[in-house]
Amino acid sequence: MAVRGGVIVLVEPFGTGGGVDVVARPFAAALAVVLAAQVVVDNRPGLGATAAPAFVAGALADGRTLLMNTSAHAYSAVLSERLPYDPVADFVPVAAVTSQAYVLVANPSAGLQRPADLARAGRTRPGGLSFVSAGVGTGTHVCAVQLNRDLGIGARHIPTRAEDGISETIARVAAGEADYSVSPIPIAAPHLAAGTLVPIGVTAARRSPLLPHVPTLAEAGAEGFDFPIWYGLWAPAETPATVVAELAAAVAEALRSPELASRFEEHGAEILRLTQTEFADFVTSEVDRARRSA
Repeated sequence: MAVRGGVIVLVEPFGTGGGVDVVARPFAAALAVVLAAQVVVDNRPGLGATAAPAFVAGALADGRTLLMNTSAHAYSAVLSERLPYDPVADFVPVAAVTSQAYVLVANPSAGLQRPADLARAGRTRPGGLSFVSAGVGTGTHVCAVQLNRDLGIGARHIPTRAEDGISETIARVAAGEADYSVSPIPIAAPHLAAGTLVPIGVTAARRSPLLPHVPTLAEAGAEGFDFPIWYGLWAPAETPATVVAELAAAVAEALRSPELASRFEEHGAEILRLTQTEFADFVTSEVDRARRSA
């Protein structure tokens, strides 16, 4: 195997302890066992979450420098302007890793408990509603925009810098600087427990085991709404197809680890079992989703 042994670097665009990091590190450990290699997680936050993809796009295309990112990488192909790389042309999708729900949260004083409350306030509140995201083109941005459109409301977008992290994003909702946001559940959980945020619903089609008493947004009234966050791996575009296939096979084997599945379950994540071709098609469909939200 061309990528067996040595060092493989998983570059991610956010800091340690964030939503990507809690997935990347146990995954790296499982992949290291399969490849008998040292798999290192390289946190490269900065430049609006573009530093990491730009680094990988310019790396040697030998399968040893990979981008680990969320669905935001696909969405940025449509929603982010003046990127120092092409999210589609400069990368090849290697493998899906996990998927998990966001939770839609609101400031307790905003009076938002159901999607219908959002719709009503968006029409009647002077000045309208505001929502905060982790940055333009991120999953939290696209998810909120899609929900707003489904509910037929306009809301003012307040993006934070990607390098500030999702914890800072929902802290702004808790502080009353915005009415609502979507967040990875583990990040929002301490605020929900403390009562500084209230949950409206989870964004995926099924309830999360981390918040079993919180309905899905579809159950709560946003009919048909289904928007999980997903994580995957990309390689530089010129990576040989044989190397991509080897990496995809190694990822599939790593994802069969019971220990890894257990770690993911702790964060409300479920493994995505897609072939490399299926993942590439899935990424294309997600780019189309972002285009519809643009």
